[in-house]
Amino acid sequence: MVDVIGAGFGRTGTMSLHSALEALGYAPCHHMREILGNPDATATWTDALRGDRDALRAAVAGYRATLDFPGCLLWRELAELFPDAKVLLSVRDPESWYRSAVGTIFDPVMAEVVAKLGAGTGDLMTAMAERGYGHFGEDETIAWFVRHNKEVEAAVPADRLLVYRVTDGWEPLCEFLGVPVPAEPFPRANDSADFTDNVERFLREPG
Repeated sequence: MVDVIGAGFGRTGTMSLHSALEALGYAPCHHMREILGNPDATATWTDALRGDRDALRAAVAGYRATLDFPGCLLWRELAELFPDAKVLLSVRDPESWYRSAVGTIFDPVMAEVVAKLGAGTGDLMTAMAERGYGHFGEDETIAWFVRHNKEVEAAVPADRLLVYRVTDGWEPLCEFLGVPVPAEPFPRANDSADFTDNVERFLREPG
């Protein structure tokens, strides 16, 4: 049963949030990294993105939370499937988000990653593009990011939604979820430098 639906785009601190949610007991938490290189998950999410509700249920079966792409593109459907789940909209300054995205997930080198992962991943990326995912130039991409966030804020009741920046730390997240604040520092993971290092390491690996 999904209890937390991540509606925020990738590059809004979703890897840090992944660690944070799992530390708070919302494990396992689904993230894009679990799909890539997993043919079954790739096919299931491709079907879900194309409107198959049974596939969407299967894609998140066993997860307590979702974050990042492609789940954030299906936040409405997830909110309907799990009406008691809370919606977590991770955000950041739009221009800062764009710079981070262009240097990571929208970097042309990612096409090499997709090619290495096989045709199924290409199908997934096409299905994501059909849902609006992609880099269309700075102004249009930023407008897409801003529009998405506004749509979430307009559609989700205030008592079900947290608009959140990872720089806010534990307190607002824990208050929203009704759980104690951990003693350990809030996790920080997968900044742009880490992302680039991980991609380059992946591309160097044989196969």
